[in-house]
Amino acid sequence: MHILDIVQNSINAGATLIEIIIDEDEKNDILTIEIKDNGRGMDESTLKKVKDPFFTTRTTRKVGLGVPLFEQAAKSCGGKLDIFSKVGEGTSIRASFVRSHIDRPPIGSMSDTMILLVATNPEIDFLYRHRVDNNEFVLDTREIKNTLQDVPISNPMVLDWIKTFVEDNLKQISGGV
Repeated sequence: MHILDIVQNSINAGATLIEIIIDEDEKNDILTIEIKDNGRGMDESTLKKVKDPFFTTRTTRKVGLGVPLFEQAAKSCGGKLDIFSKVGEGTSIRASFVRSHIDRPPIGSMSDTMILLVATNPEIDFLYRHRVDNNEFVLDTREIKNTLQDVPISNPMVLDWIKTFVEDNLKQISGGV
C-alpha cells in the first residue's frame, strides 16, 4: 500500500515516468524501496514539511499520511526514509528496512500492484526494477508499448501477460522455479 500511495503522489505531481525499484539484499539484511518520478518536484519549503502528517498539498483534506506512514514503517524496522526533490526535475523517495525485522510489512503482490498501476494509468510509463542479491529483472512499459504499437497496454490480454511476466520473474530471481 505504501508503494501505491507514493506512486499516487507522483501521478498527482504530473509525472510521466515513474520508477519503482525494490532491492532485497539478503546478505546485508536490507530491503530498499525507491520510487522516483519526473513530476513537478518540490521546493525546499515543501520538502521540509512533507514528512509532517498535518501537511498536505491536497485541498480535499487537511492531512497527508502517505509519506509519514511510510517513514514510520521504515523506522520501526530499523531503517529510514530519505526524500530528494528538485523543482522541475522530480522526486525520489527511498525507504530502507532491516529485511528480517519481525515488524517489517510484506512487500505484497507486486504483480497485482503493477497491473493496477498500468491498467488505471496507461498514459504513464512505469519502470519496475526488482533485485534479489545479484539477480534482477526489469519491467519497462515503454518497451511493451513500443512492441504493442496500436494495441493498448490496458488491454486485458496484455495485463494478463504483464501479471504472469512479473510473477514468473519474481520466482526466478528469488531462487524459485
